[in-house]
Amino acid sequence: MRWWDIDPVLELERELFPEDAWSAGMFWSELAHARGPRATRRYVVAEEDGEIVGYAGLAAAGGLGDVQTIAAARDQWGTGLGSRLLTDLLGHATAFECTEVLLEVRVDNTRAQKLYERFGFEPIGFRRGYYQPGNIDALVMRLTTTTDPANPATSVQETEIHHG
Repeated sequence: MRWWDIDPVLELERELFPEDAWSAGMFWSELAHARGPRATRRYVVAEEDGEIVGYAGLAAAGGLGDVQTIAAARDQWGTGLGSRLLTDLLGHATAFECTEVLLEVRVDNTRAQKLYERFGFEPIGFRRGYYQPGNIDALVMRLTTTTDPANPATSVQETEIHHG
């Protein structure tokens, strides 16, 4: 993800997460930490026919990775795009030398929870009222990365994931 991707990413963000969408400033702040030798972030976008159809971000520090965001356009649901985005993030968690990766997911988003479980994430707790203003709880999940959790040979198929 690069700065010129922020506006189209925001459109998708608002469509998918109308109550708790990230702001442009949040994305700018994350991207400020995604470049250079001291980078602690990894943000990617997925494009199809020149249009952004998904995006994902990871923060890493002190051996701990945190999936900050992952999203796929509704017309991409069931295509494997979420798996490809998560595979990319987990590959970079390994590159950042993370020994575990955490994430929060809405308790009512069972589709995403199943994706994370397929990758080996396990529930470890809840964050009450984490998603605002809807006051929705978050399920906290963790993956311990003692070995390479991602298969780097995963096919991107027709969706390009752009590495920024």
